[in-house]
Amino acid sequence: MELFFADRIDGGFCFLPEEEAAHCVRVLRHRVGDAIDVIDGAGTLYRCCLTDSSPKGAQARILETVPGWGGHPYRLTMAVCPTKNNDRYEWFVEKAVEVGVDRIVPVIGEHSERRVYKPERSRRIALSAAKQSLKAAIPSVEEPVSVADFIRGCTASLKLIAYCFEEETAPRRSVAEVLRSCSGDDIAILIGPEGDFSPEEARLALSAGFVPVHLGPSRLRTETAAITAVESVYFHYCL
Repeated sequence: MELFFADRIDGGFCFLPEEEAAHCVRVLRHRVGDAIDVIDGAGTLYRCCLTDSSPKGAQARILETVPGWGGHPYRLTMAVCPTKNNDRYEWFVEKAVEVGVDRIVPVIGEHSERRVYKPERSRRIALSAAKQSLKAAIPSVEEPVSVADFIRGCTASLKLIAYCFEEETAPRRSVAEVLRSCSGDDIAILIGPEGDFSPEEARLALSAGFVPVHLGPSRLRTETAAITAVESVYFHYCL
């Protein structure tokens, strides 16, 4: 199934931006009258008929609207510290979108090795991954913020932090166990850098209502921990 992204829906028509239009017309050789499927990035699929095959901005008439197409029954925010190797973070973005995530927030911690992160390329990866995995919603990849600012501003009903707490100070449970025991489908999970969160960041998270969790006995890299957390939520709600 081929999917195209429209950056404008207006008057019963979908308008494809230049890159999407060129792929539709030049690469896949669609012509006026062809049936195409278009997503709006917000969760709706449009079954359309191509009415303008310009590679600089194709246009398609909407025949059917399918809201909530390819969605999942939860809202997941992943706040993950950028990795030293940017390719590893982009791998996480791609796989998280394929599995099911709504919002990705790069967070800069006190122990972060990478302190500058530009999200433009990850946004393009998120768009491609959404189409590849048959989803009409494209997760947002936000501008980076500090760990402390994310903690203070997080409004999710269930907030989790993966951190190597001392057990007697803050006992940790698995993500799966916490999901089984807590209600609410608006979830935020905070994943630190290779050097972990600082004690100050951890204390701030606890005071803000974050629940300490672990991801099993293995020591995981940041991007592996992040995708494992995404999969834990997906398995709980969808399998």
